[in-house]
Amino acid sequence: MENKSFLKKITSSREASLVIVLIVMLIIISIFSPSFLSPTNLGQIFRNNTLTMLMALGMLCVMLTAGIDISITSTLAFAGMSIGLLQKYDIIHNTFLLFVIGALIGLVCGFLNGFIIAKFKIAPIICTMGFMYVWRGMAYVISNNNWASGQDVSGFSDFGKDGSVGPYIILVVAYVLFFIVMKWTKFGRSIYAVGSNPEAASISGINVERMLMSVYTIMGLLAGLAGVLSVSIYASAQPNMQYGKEMDVIAACVIGGVSMSGGRGSVVGTFLGALIISIIAKALPLVGIDAIAQNLIKGVIIVFVVILNVITQRTMDRQNLLRREM
Repeated sequence: MENKSFLKKITSSREASLVIVLIVMLIIISIFSPSFLSPTNLGQIFRNNTLTMLMALGMLCVMLTAGIDISITSTLAFAGMSIGLLQKYDIIHNTFLLFVIGALIGLVCGFLNGFIIAKFKIAPIICTMGFMYVWRGMAYVISNNNWASGQDVSGFSDFGKDGSVGPYIILVVAYVLFFIVMKWTKFGRSIYAVGSNPEAASISGINVERMLMSVYTIMGLLAGLAGVLSVSIYASAQPNMQYGKEMDVIAACVIGGVSMSGGRGSVVGTFLGALIISIIAKALPLVGIDAIAQNLIKGVIIVFVVILNVITQRTMDRQNLLRREM
């Protein structure tokens, strides 16, 4: 009975099932690469994937409203290129001010996404696809075939250099803040309500348009912040930075149990999903997987975890139905 009870607990919690997957992955990887779990290597995993983990929080909010934003890495590039050029041409070198400017650029980009989606009822994937080209194009235009090198951002790169605690602090603060907001505030509950049933949410007094604009604005702000962090961590600013990485952010949320149809997902699940994506990216080269086969293996793992999430969700739905009938 105890074993059965334990199994029920595992299958009735998305987060618990993800923890099991994570533990199994780490055991298998450690067999092939014993040094994988060293503190230095684990620190590198978090540092190199700070951008994905940070933007996953914004994508969580967007997907909870049954939306999606594929323009995030273009926003990142536009914001990052902007603050890189500010340093290259000796206009601004203050670290705090650069973070504020990058976050504000992202905020404006996200707000425009949200405004058009909410006011004109444009499908999120269509709207954000358009802005994906707009913001990436803006990054190329303002760069004018230039880029900010390590020398140009030498002082600023100290914030994100290897061994610095800056990126970790931002990541921890962001996750703690979002956990509190999504779990215990009216704003967080309203996001879930809009995603679950927008008509019912509107009848209950929630301004659906305002909530949609808010989540895309938050997403943009975090993408802008990630752009600034990218310049600091990688000590350069280029218009093509993080190209295509929006798929990792979306995959992190899906793996973490965030529903594409809205109304379902959590901060803890999103963190676990982002961590799984980060570990896969770091582990595949270490265990000797050929570069050509890495995307194949990555895709198989993602599909397996998503299927596990679907099974877990169906188990939870059945248990909830049984409780109602009792």
